[in-house]
Amino acid sequence: MCKAERMIARAAALSLLAALALTSCTGDGEQKASEDTSPEEVLAAAATTLGETSGVDLTLSTEDLPAGVTGITRAAGVATNAPAFEGTITVVISGQSVDVPVVAVDGTVYAQIPFTEGWQDVDPGDYGAPDPAQLVNSETGFASLLGVTTDLEEGESVRGGADNSEVLTTYTGTVPGDAMKKVIPSSSGDTFEAEYLVSDDGELRQAVLTGVFYAKSDAMTYTVDFADYGTSKDIVAP
Repeated sequence: MCKAERMIARAAALSLLAALALTSCTGDGEQKASEDTSPEEVLAAAATTLGETSGVDLTLSTEDLPAGVTGITRAAGVATNAPAFEGTITVVISGQSVDVPVVAVDGTVYAQIPFTEGWQDVDPGDYGAPDPAQLVNSETGFASLLGVTTDLEEGESVRGGADNSEVLTTYTGTVPGDAMKKVIPSSSGDTFEAEYLVSDDGELRQAVLTGVFYAKSDAMTYTVDFADYGTSKDIVAP
């Protein structure tokens, strides 16, 4: 092979290596949590991660609470694996929206009830609400829904998170009514539609749940966001 031919061959080889390197870099950046795994496996792993984390920032919200219903429109706070919760729950009572500071720990839920002084022991079941300390529990919290969701389908992947550095993949399916009732006691529907958003490192970041959450009312949607996995907070009774 002459010198010119050797130079051409070398240039071609370098170009090929550069192309392969570029493909490798861009491909890795878009890798999904579901790569080489089924939707069932992805959600099972996400449920384990949520159930075992020391704590998360949790926000539950809705914009379509049916008229005339006494119910929760928002809950925001820190849920830990103690289990415990500290935050604020917004309740609509007789058409009025009320923010209620809440601490749940050691099996007791404490709330600052409007127009009363100090903290009161309350039974959230009286309002069709869950014990907020159990919201990330593997058996009775949102983590428990992932393993019983049927008709799972993987959807699109999008970039998100801090600096768009994560790949988030959507999964949709159906949750049985009895499973939802364990998490939100007021739930009345036979089934609920679920849409989950899972990060590429296997964390459930969002659950969008649609169905009849209050008896004799229309279907509505609760959106639950999970952030700051690994949060630690020493929550004590007030």
